[in-house]
Amino acid sequence: MVSENLMTIVMLPLLALMTIAGYYVLIPGEIREQNSRIPPRRFIIGFWPFVVSASFVYLLVQSQATIVNFFGIKINSDYTSYIMMIEGDMVAHFQSFATPLLTYLNGFVYLIIFSFIMIFTFVILIFTRNVTALEEFTIAFIIIYLTAFPFYIFFPVTVTGHALPGVSTLLYDLSPIIDQGVRVVDPFLDNDFPSLHAALSVMAVLIVVFRTNLTRYKVFVVISTIAIFFSTIYLGIHWITDLVAGTILALASYYIAVRYRKTILNQPNRILVAIEKKMSIMDQIFCEKCSNQVSIIPHSTHIECPHCGSILNYHPLIYI
Repeated sequence: MVSENLMTIVMLPLLALMTIAGYYVLIPGEIREQNSRIPPRRFIIGFWPFVVSASFVYLLVQSQATIVNFFGIKINSDYTSYIMMIEGDMVAHFQSFATPLLTYLNGFVYLIIFSFIMIFTFVILIFTRNVTALEEFTIAFIIIYLTAFPFYIFFPVTVTGHALPGVSTLLYDLSPIIDQGVRVVDPFLDNDFPSLHAALSVMAVLIVVFRTNLTRYKVFVVISTIAIFFSTIYLGIHWITDLVAGTILALASYYIAVRYRKTILNQPNRILVAIEKKMSIMDQIFCEKCSNQVSIIPHSTHIECPHCGSILNYHPLIYI
């Protein structure tokens, strides 16, 4: 078990250091100062629903082998041949100029930069207190995973390095640790269509570019996503068709998240408020109109001052 998760254990400290560095480089100083004044309890109340929901879906997809074995799902078809009919061996040309240095660099992009973007986009939306974009990012993240998951179980497509002559699985050949780590989430190396790397990174680009004003991070995410696309093909993993499908999934998920955010969150928010009531999770705020202290349930969508009747604008991540 330890050997299977060794890649994650190795990656976590590096990603933590990169996130800390990104916090000081990419988050404006005035934003950091504002968040330093938010009580830790309120900060935890504000972000835990996003973390729990996204983590649950991520762990669900990671449990693919367990789910397949538990339900006895047997899929005898391999849809790789259909992808080959569409694009042939076009991706083979991307390894014609392979070098050890380029392979290590692209391995870093595929494993670390991609993971950093997923983690740090989430972090930067919290620390810039962009709750709307944070909700959209979380919704789109969940839609992408839940849409891709059935494809991975019922429509397997093998990685290019195992399907095309002359194409090597450069990433998995770098280290047994990487090979074992990847097989935890993709046991048969056939979770290609659609590409999650493409879908999630493009979705992050759309959120960051169109829903924030973080200029430095916009540039970083766009350049990184281009590098991620290249790395998935160069390393002998994805087909071009996978990337196209992943991009379409990202666009659709982004549209749904932005267009129907309030509708989608209605029921989850009711459940969240019910949990907070059950657990007696309350916050104390002041009414600006009458200066009285008001006890509220943190994620209530309609908060009215019991003393003067005024409507209070509140969210744990925004209210100071």
